[in-house]
Amino acid sequence: MKHIARKRFGQHFLSDGGIIDSIVQAIAPQAGQRMVEIGPGLAALTQPLVERLGHLTVIELDRDLAQRLRSHGQLTVVESDVLKVDFSSLPAVPAQAPGKWRVVGNLPYNISTPILFHLLGYVDCIEDQHFMLQKEVIDRMVASPSTSAYGRLSVMLQWRYAMEDVLFVPPESFDPPPRVDSAVVRMVPRGEPAAVDVRLLSELVQVAFSQRRKLLRHTLGRWLTEKNFAGTFDVQRRAEEVPVAQYLELALQIG
Repeated sequence: MKHIARKRFGQHFLSDGGIIDSIVQAIAPQAGQRMVEIGPGLAALTQPLVERLGHLTVIELDRDLAQRLRSHGQLTVVESDVLKVDFSSLPAVPAQAPGKWRVVGNLPYNISTPILFHLLGYVDCIEDQHFMLQKEVIDRMVASPSTSAYGRLSVMLQWRYAMEDVLFVPPESFDPPPRVDSAVVRMVPRGEPAAVDVRLLSELVQVAFSQRRKLLRHTLGRWLTEKNFAGTFDVQRRAEEVPVAQYLELALQIG
């Protein structure tokens, strides 16, 4: 029986064999590696991955799809909302080598950003991440300062990951086709990230970009005054003009 894509889950199933092969090549799975796939759907990516890995853990919210996936002998199925999953406690099987998890998935576009921030909390147990996302979101993730795409998402993720846009994916690669272009991003946790308080950095960056067209003295400047900040920071510029490293340095000074 054909599964009908459900709008409430943001389901768009990958169906282009050439694109699937390119994604698998980008991920480069090796036998025995611990890998978890978010939102396996109809297993278009799942099957070629598990053939190379030997075993794969999958997280699926759709009850009907989860039931179908359980019939596959090489899958561990976690039926759950990914935002509730503790990635530090994922079940592994003896066939999987010890080590960190590799995370992959075609993320639902309607909750992709919350998933990325959720995973930030588990970055210490993750080797790398490869995600299919709306291309506009990836453009924001990898954006450089002084560009329109550079913002809170850029700073928060670039602090913790080295990232690159590795593959463009057109709408016709899916069934049903989304109304947007997609892409695949590679995210590799940085070995020695700045030891900032994530909540403080998040608040700082959110304040800075709250009115991105205004100079920072109207937003971050007032916030720094409230924090009794005694250091120096140039607030006569816009939020998008400040490099990631300077936001991190400011967070370290405040913290």
